[in-house]
Amino acid sequence: MVAVNVSNTLAGLCRALVQHGLLTQEEGENLQARALASGESFLAYAFKSQRFTPAQVAAFASHTFGLPCFDLNAVDPADVPRIVPDPAVLAKHRVLPLAQRGNRLFVATSDPSNLQALDEIKFQTGLTVEPVVVEDDKLGRYLDLYAQSAPTDILKSIESEDLNLEFTDDEAQGAAAEAAGDVDDAPVVRYLQKMMLDAITSGASDIHFEPYEKFYRIRYRLDGALYEIAQPPVAIKEKLASRIKVISKLDISEKRVPQDGRIKLVVSKNKTIDFRVSTLPTLYGEKIVMRILDASTAMKGIETLGYEPEQLEALRYAIERPYGMVLVTGPTGSGKTVSLYSCLNILNKPETNISTVEDPVEIQLAGINQVNVNDKAGLNFAAALKSFLRQDPDIIMVGEIRDLETADIAIKAAQTGHLVLSTLHTNDAPSTLTRLVNMGVPTYNVAASVLLITAQRLARRLCPTCRRPVDIPTEALLNAGFTEADLDGSWQAYTAVGCDACKQTGYKGRAGLYQVMPISDELNRLILKNASTMDIAGQARREGVLDLRQAGLRKVKAGLTSLEEVLAVTNV
Repeated sequence: MVAVNVSNTLAGLCRALVQHGLLTQEEGENLQARALASGESFLAYAFKSQRFTPAQVAAFASHTFGLPCFDLNAVDPADVPRIVPDPAVLAKHRVLPLAQRGNRLFVATSDPSNLQALDEIKFQTGLTVEPVVVEDDKLGRYLDLYAQSAPTDILKSIESEDLNLEFTDDEAQGAAAEAAGDVDDAPVVRYLQKMMLDAITSGASDIHFEPYEKFYRIRYRLDGALYEIAQPPVAIKEKLASRIKVISKLDISEKRVPQDGRIKLVVSKNKTIDFRVSTLPTLYGEKIVMRILDASTAMKGIETLGYEPEQLEALRYAIERPYGMVLVTGPTGSGKTVSLYSCLNILNKPETNISTVEDPVEIQLAGINQVNVNDKAGLNFAAALKSFLRQDPDIIMVGEIRDLETADIAIKAAQTGHLVLSTLHTNDAPSTLTRLVNMGVPTYNVAASVLLITAQRLARRLCPTCRRPVDIPTEALLNAGFTEADLDGSWQAYTAVGCDACKQTGYKGRAGLYQVMPISDELNRLILKNASTMDIAGQARREGVLDLRQAGLRKVKAGLTSLEEVLAVTNV
């Protein structure tokens, strides 16, 4: 190909074709004018006129622009990442995301000279766009498939300019509307809307907005790990924070103290997703974390959470008892709330009176009387519990036992004909009993009320698409907690690899690791003797109770997770 001089009237791919002698100046101007008159792109008109084939243009564009040429037939349409939720944007610009590698997004295009399209995708995603040349006819088919499989229920339910938000009362709605006038910046509104929508579609549990001295970043928590999604300009951090505070019904003028709020997003007539918002003043502005609360997670059924069969049987037996206390323990983010609400979902029947007190209510379920703690008004856990006992409850759920007063009322309720469910922040099930005693609860009250304690952690599931077998030295397996009997060669360990389906992490989804400890007669005797945590743990072991590490090793044997993941979340 010999480069020739071309006029300035030609642009893009048409100009390149003329410049390399594949079209004459007259042909190029003619095709470009007709395409413009018909409202089509230059390429679409060129293919319609049969001047070039898609394969010829792809080969030319790849060579001329120095970009890789890729065959879309090698891609499974189901593996195309939904990083741009609106298919109309992709169809308009004829581009298609192929894969994400860190902050880089590889995008398929048949016309790499269309910089406007690439800039739009960069703005939509906040990522660095790397174009890859593909054949236009194949690209059209994939765009159609992408549009057909789009999550239209969410996309259609969100209006073009704002989220569908519900306010608790007219006063709050009026105040928010008044404040919104100060921060009503359409690009910021759309950008926040996109961040929230992307987080929902990607399955994130949290969105972190983090200001620093020289940059501003947004991260999603996916399967328990944080991933940087975008670095918007530092200049928008104040507007973005104000916008979030407005729709969360927070005071936008108060930037010196932390605040907590809530957003209700209606995605369909039968589905709402709540965002719990927390602001924190930092050196360079307010850090904001939005936790995504999807009530449907509690509706999946307790069988899907990862309990071993014998653990599930013990838990079901305990929650079906007419009175007593069931405790769920673990650190923040270990899935305690989902476990509790899965139990409540089983118990939620028309003939049962269920009341809960939480700080705050995370999952809203019809048929359950739910109360938010309000310390400023004097409504704490203890005050709510006292009120519950005057309203003839059958089942009480306390979000967390934090102090002796709450523990004392909850235990007395468990001893007087009520089933009480609650949580504690302890490392495992045996240490929960000593924690209650250390809080000041008499040992005889603990022994008389507690039916079962379950401790839990969340481990990331291996991606079924890319996991691969791995040979682990026998010594390492024994050190991890496997016995000689376990190493019989009947199972295979797997390790994480990374692919487009799991966004290169090697993991997709999470499974629970559980230590379910029913309180037996022998354990009750140890409690009454004020035995140590080690003595209680030893007796539980003798009774066949799996500790968290052993529960994790079972998941390794089943191929659900990797040994590295279990060692990380059950560090003993």
